[in-house]
Amino acid sequence: MAYTTINKSTDYFNSKIYTGTGSSQSITGIGHQPDLTVIKCRTAIESPVWTDAVRGVTNTLKSDTSGGTDVISTGLTAFGTDGFTAGGNDAFNGNSQNYVSWNWKAGTTSIPSGGSLDATAVSINTTAGFGIYSYTGNGAGVRSIAHGLGAIPKMFIVKRLNSSRDWAVYNASLPLADHLELNNTDAKTGANLWWSSRPTSSLIYFNADGQVNFNNSTYIMYAFTDVQGYSKFGSYTGNENNDGTFVYTGFKPAFLIIKRSDQAQPWLLLDNKRGTYNVNQSKIFPNDSAVENTDTSNGVDFLSNGFKLRRNNGESNEAGTYIYMAFAEAPLVGTNNVPCTAR
Repeated sequence: MAYTTINKSTDYFNSKIYTGTGSSQSITGIGHQPDLTVIKCRTAIESPVWTDAVRGVTNTLKSDTSGGTDVISTGLTAFGTDGFTAGGNDAFNGNSQNYVSWNWKAGTTSIPSGGSLDATAVSINTTAGFGIYSYTGNGAGVRSIAHGLGAIPKMFIVKRLNSSRDWAVYNASLPLADHLELNNTDAKTGANLWWSSRPTSSLIYFNADGQVNFNNSTYIMYAFTDVQGYSKFGSYTGNENNDGTFVYTGFKPAFLIIKRSDQAQPWLLLDNKRGTYNVNQSKIFPNDSAVENTDTSNGVDFLSNGFKLRRNNGESNEAGTYIYMAFAEAPLVGTNNVPCTAR
C-alpha cells in the first residue's frame, strides 16, 4: 500500500524567506504557483497580510485585525509559476526588511454543487486537501456550502470581507458549538456558528451569524483536510514540563501553528525556514503585528514524525488543551521509499 499521496510537499506548500527592496521584486523558488500567500515582516511592526487567487492579488486581509478587505496596489501584485511578485508596500517588501511568506497551492476553479449556499468562486485541490471559497451570505439559518474536497474538513477559517468582523476558526477537536478567532488571543467561544452538524465529506454548515452568514455580505473561507504524510489538524494536552508533550503527525513539520483553546493565549507560528535547528524558538504570532521573537521561554522540536514541546510555556505547553495545524517538510515514509530524517 502507499503510505502517502504526496512525496514532495513543496509541490503544494512551501515557506520562503526574503529581503525587501522597497520596489517591485519577483520572489521565486517556492516550487509551485501559489493560490494563497501569507506574508509577515520579521524585522518591523507590520500586520500579517493574506492574499489569494480567488479574491485577486491586490485584495488584502490582515489577520491581526477584524477589518475587511484592503486594496493594496503595491502589495502582492502577481502570482507566478514559481512564486509571486511583491510591490514596495512595507508589509510586503520594505527596503532592507526581512520577510517570510507561507504559500499554498490550490487548483480547480470548478464550483462544487450540492449545498444550499453556493460559492461564487473557488480554487480547490483534492490531492492537497485544500480549498479557497468566496461566497455571499443570505442571513438564513442552517445553510451549507459544497466544498468539493472529497474528505471531511478538519479545519477551516472564515473572514467577512465587506465589514469588520473577527476571523472565525473551526477545528474538529473543539466542541461543535465552539470556535476560535484568528485575530485575537481569546479562548474558544460558544457562538454556535456551525449549526448543529459537523462538516461532512461534501458539505460545511453555517448558522445565520454575521461572522459567517450575514445577508448580502461577502466572505472568504480556507478549508483543510488531513492528508497522510502532508497535513494534520488536531489537538493535544500540555504537560507543563520542559520534557513536553510529543504530538505524532506522520511527517517532519515544515509549518506549525499552535493555539491554546481553553484559555487566552496568542496563536504561535513556527516554520523550518526561520527556525533551522531544534529547539525551534523563532516565533511569529498571526494575531499580532510584532516583529519575530526568539524568546527562549518557548520552543518546539521538529522531529521526523511529529513535534515535541520543549518548554513549560502558556503558548504551547501548560496543563491545558491546544489545537494545531501542521504541514510537512517530508513524509515519515513515502512511496518513493526515501525515509525522513530528524534534524
